[in-house]
Amino acid sequence: MERTRIISLIEEGFASFPVVALLGARQVGKTTLARYFSEALRQQFSEISFFDLEDPLHQSQLSDPRMALRDLSGLVIIDEVQLSPNLFPVLRVLADRKDNPTRFLLLGSASRELVAKGSESLAGRITFQEIWPFGLWENLNLDAKILWLRGGYPCSYLAKTDKESSDWREQYIRTFLERDIPQLGIKIPALAMRRFWYMLAHYHGQQMNYSEIARSLDISDATVRRYLDILCGTFMVRRVQPWFENISKRQIKSPKIYIRDSGIFHSLLGVFTTAQRDSHPKLGASWEGFALEEIIKATSTREQDTYFWAVHAQGELDLMLFLGGKRIGFEFKFTSNPKVTPSMTMAIDILKLDKLYIVHPQQGNWTIDAKMEVIGIEELIKKL
Repeated sequence: MERTRIISLIEEGFASFPVVALLGARQVGKTTLARYFSEALRQQFSEISFFDLEDPLHQSQLSDPRMALRDLSGLVIIDEVQLSPNLFPVLRVLADRKDNPTRFLLLGSASRELVAKGSESLAGRITFQEIWPFGLWENLNLDAKILWLRGGYPCSYLAKTDKESSDWREQYIRTFLERDIPQLGIKIPALAMRRFWYMLAHYHGQQMNYSEIARSLDISDATVRRYLDILCGTFMVRRVQPWFENISKRQIKSPKIYIRDSGIFHSLLGVFTTAQRDSHPKLGASWEGFALEEIIKATSTREQDTYFWAVHAQGELDLMLFLGGKRIGFEFKFTSNPKVTPSMTMAIDILKLDKLYIVHPQQGNWTIDAKMEVIGIEELIKKL
């Protein structure tokens, strides 16, 4: 798959900054993208160098990063950069050279917040771009039904059978817990984190209840928050914050939680086939999480700009984004014939929405009134 949109984002980044960082979960295709980018633009660079910080040889070469990098020119790609935060001060010096305008493409499996201490020295010299798994936002030729079941990790989506896909995801979860988390310097027993992650899957699409989870796992509220921060910082979980409108009603204040990849979510639930998913009690939540993630990717909305809204026992809105200076709302309904509810009308009135999309999994769309439209996910992605 030619991921042209992301390649364009890398080019745009280098037009303004000497350092571009691609951040995303393991196995989303960052290394493949970097190699494709370097080959596609080989004529623009005098030379291309590649370092993988999981390779012991490359680790040894970069043990003295200034010595290893100072004579390189053209494009330098450094993979898994979060494993060597001592690189960033050296990159600041090298990026400022006028006689050798080297470009650095950094690949990392942790969020900007988890690499922030190292990247602070590159302020004004670096731009960050999150890289996502496959999605309709990138290629509408993908099969939406398979994508929803298996998720967007390339090896999972492209597997020959559902069993091969689920086996890959189970191995991915195990490797993430047993290797990737410790590599970040985080000391948490793999079993404890797996139990926490599994419990989060049952809160998927719901408000986070820190105390309830803490009691269930016999840990403190502070530990729950720490575990959640780690899963959010490694792109496994999305935390959607509540929006507060200036009204007298009691508005929800806790964030909603989603497992970011629908395939990983289904694996945590023990769901491996379409039939199992369609008969599962979390079917509606599964659809909501999948559609929400596709919309956020399609609009490139930052996590801190992503909201839901709810009033206790009255009304709610699944997702609200600010797009082009307008307030756009989204409701997710797993039905072929969604109906307008009082909650939707309340959301439009109180939040002063410019548009509300009622998103369903089937084909076809129709207008209810000037501010409300029923639309299928693929049609919506085209529009966005």
